[in-house]
Amino acid sequence: MNTSTSTALYSPSVLFNTQNSGKEISVQTVGQSILLKPEEITCLQGDGNYTYIHTNRGKKHLVSRTLKSLSDHLDSGFIRVHKSYIINASYVVDRLEEGRIIRMACGTEVCVARRKVKEIASLLDRIEKRISA
Repeated sequence: MNTSTSTALYSPSVLFNTQNSGKEISVQTVGQSILLKPEEITCLQGDGNYTYIHTNRGKKHLVSRTLKSLSDHLDSGFIRVHKSYIINASYVVDRLEEGRIIRMACGTEVCVARRKVKEIASLLDRIEKRISA
């Protein structure tokens, strides 16, 4: 389901910087650290004890933190749509297959849990109405 092509692998260290206005996620790389603001993140994909962080620039960062531990540091603009996915509602481009798949601005296609399809559809409809109004 992933269509993102660039992947950056990182060491296991992820820090949260709360000194600025929002909570930034600091991803420690081999030679540097990158601060990711929540508004740069399109979606998060959990894979066991690891999480892929997809950005609006089309990059994918692998960190050794669980999806749950990262979700505690995100704002209300992020929605848990599946046990393995959290999306940033601001970057939803399209809904496919009667709302079962959501296409993100970064190109990633995210599955929605069967039990959450109606709930997620109504949430996204409300957000779209608020933006268009």
